[in-house]
Amino acid sequence: MSSLLKSVSAAALGLVLVACGGQDRVSADAIAAEEAAIEARAFLTRVETELAAMNREAAQAYWNQATNITPETNAAAAEAGAKATKLVVALANESKQFDVNTLPPDLGRKIRILRSGITIPAPSREGAAEELAEITTGLDATYGTGKFEYKGRMITLTEASNIMSASRNPAELKTVWEGWHTISPPMKDNYARMVNIANEGARELGYPSLDQMWLSNYDMPPAEMEAEVQRLWGQVEPLYKELHCYTRTKLNQRYGDAVQPATGPIRADLLGNMWAQQWSGIYDIVQPPTAPVQYDVTQRLVAQGYTPVKMVETAEAFFVSLGLDPLPQTFWERSMIVQPEGREVQCHASAWDLDDEEDVRIKMCTQVNSEDFYTVHHELGHNYYQRAYKDQDFLYKNGAHDGFHEAIGDFVALSITPEYLRQIGLITAEEMPGPDADTALLMQAALDKIAFLPFAITVDGWRWGVLSGATKPEDYNKAWWDLRTKNQGIVPPGERPADAFDPGAKYHIPGNTPYLRYFLSFIMQFQFHKAACEQAGWEGPLHRCSIYGNKEVGKRFNDMLEAGMSQPWPDTLEKFTGTRTMDGSAIIEYFDPLIVYLKEQNEGQECGW
Repeated sequence: MSSLLKSVSAAALGLVLVACGGQDRVSADAIAAEEAAIEARAFLTRVETELAAMNREAAQAYWNQATNITPETNAAAAEAGAKATKLVVALANESKQFDVNTLPPDLGRKIRILRSGITIPAPSREGAAEELAEITTGLDATYGTGKFEYKGRMITLTEASNIMSASRNPAELKTVWEGWHTISPPMKDNYARMVNIANEGARELGYPSLDQMWLSNYDMPPAEMEAEVQRLWGQVEPLYKELHCYTRTKLNQRYGDAVQPATGPIRADLLGNMWAQQWSGIYDIVQPPTAPVQYDVTQRLVAQGYTPVKMVETAEAFFVSLGLDPLPQTFWERSMIVQPEGREVQCHASAWDLDDEEDVRIKMCTQVNSEDFYTVHHELGHNYYQRAYKDQDFLYKNGAHDGFHEAIGDFVALSITPEYLRQIGLITAEEMPGPDADTALLMQAALDKIAFLPFAITVDGWRWGVLSGATKPEDYNKAWWDLRTKNQGIVPPGERPADAFDPGAKYHIPGNTPYLRYFLSFIMQFQFHKAACEQAGWEGPLHRCSIYGNKEVGKRFNDMLEAGMSQPWPDTLEKFTGTRTMDGSAIIEYFDPLIVYLKEQNEGQECGW
């Protein structure tokens, strides 16, 4: 402690003694605690200043690399990543001088965030950060530039995904599915090496392994968080099993026993999505024979001349209708909204905050279709969250937990109801579906929302095994499919090669993006939606409610966002929903009419796998 800080401390304690008339002595422990708090506050002031500057530098390097993948931008991103990792690890190690349990709560919270906040930590030994940065940048670039040969030419993930959604030829689907999964085997050895280095870094920071470090970001012990995930999954798993049973029956009717048996797991390539994580691509196969929805959002967007930019403008208008400010002009000038010609880019949709103030952007290879119409609402949710907490201290500039960040845009997108589509002119009043179309509407939603839930817990479930050391590199692929079959009830379309590394064919694995956040967000977005509809005085079915234009809800919504990570997430959740517990019951309420329909349709079927 500096002499100046010691003088301040002594003066403060002297005032306490005078006020007490000298009758009580301040204990040595109290003096030490006061001095530790002053030291910790000075340390954190320096930490936040240094991290804010480093974050701006690294964010620009990562943006440059993601929007123009070249050897030069890869090298610059790796250099920035190594520099940032070194700084965070050094500061986190320096923080060990403080006992977070004896500091004032705000200081202890910040130090905990500092220690667990880096996703892939490097140990402080010479060369480790540089090696780790080179590996992570290389993994990201390998995925971003991934292509495979199909019908005599090299195709990208975007092209392959379009085939997976549109084709009804099982041989073609198998070929394309297997083709995309050829991009990932070269990642496996580097991925395993990265895990070893990152675990070394996590242990240096005081965690037994990296999975425990990740699970320490939820204001509860890791074991309690794992139990919380299982509790939430238990609430919604019965609905998924009904949807799985119904979908398998429809696929069996379409393709026959030789392609999709009537019992057991579902073939992963038949579900309209490269990872079988969302099934809306096969709605035509599973659509109920009840009153249909008379419009196709993609067709309406195209017919009305929507461009990718206009879709983003429409999403912005939703947030503005809630009373939030329009996006800054720099958003429109600096975002990558469409895929640029003549350069390799990372097309995976993402939202960026490059200066922790106003320089927010999105990166998408946006196409004019219903899927991307929803996606732009999701990504702008991140940007509006980033802007809302921009006045918080640097270490608090984040979501209450990572599930909050993912839930915000999807919560808004739940208000993309038929009434909202009418309000913005995509459909007419005559085309508004009546109550007899509710089953069709809910089926469309369930294929995205419910089908996703077991995939979301599978990605990090697999990764926790890898990061803890329980799953060895030689077992990576087997563990992946064991877990996918257990949770999702799906299997690959054929025998997998001995060198397969199928997890790497999903961006969030080589991109090192924790995935539990998505599972939590899918739970919480419905919880937010129910709370918002109650605030708005909505009295109809939950799936018909839209908060578009409701500024009173928008005010409470923004108040929640402004808190950032400055308090435990139950406090932030309570601010908007009135409850301190994440809860899947709102999903069950939302889909209740569909649950009744699915149970009727599945009667007599051998459900499960």
